[in-house]
Amino acid sequence: MEALNIPKTDLKIVTRAGKQLVFDILRRKYVTLTPEEWVRQQFVHYLVSGKGYPAECIGNEVSIRLGSTRKRCDTVVYGRQAEPLMIVEYKAPGVEITQQVFEQISRYNIRLHVQWLVVSNGLQHYCCHIDYASGTYRFVEDIPPYPVIAEIEPSV
Repeated sequence: MEALNIPKTDLKIVTRAGKQLVFDILRRKYVTLTPEEWVRQQFVHYLVSGKGYPAECIGNEVSIRLGSTRKRCDTVVYGRQAEPLMIVEYKAPGVEITQQVFEQISRYNIRLHVQWLVVSNGLQHYCCHIDYASGTYRFVEDIPPYPVIAEIEPSV
């Protein structure tokens, strides 16, 4: 698989019936290793080990209902009270991040109403903070650490 623009993690990869599978630490099972899954697994490990996100506060392939249809968010990060804080949408490294991708994640946010949206193809990452009080949003340079998105006061 292609090198990404996030710290590399050694993932558990096996081959079964001629198919490569990767172990998903959140779902606790092996899943088919596609280019998009490669990005998801590397990114989740980055959030946990590099940004201090508790693994128990992250869900992969989270099902939501939008009107009469079911959709799946690639990753949702939750607060300590199980409130959704961030949605992450992944694309394969060869897939360009376009306005369509932002529209997709924005539709998911109609249901979850999070303050943080992240889109990544493993090479480019976009992180957006939504301020509902002022009705504004801003892109930030880096994915914030968990205490920032969860608004946890630093211990003194």
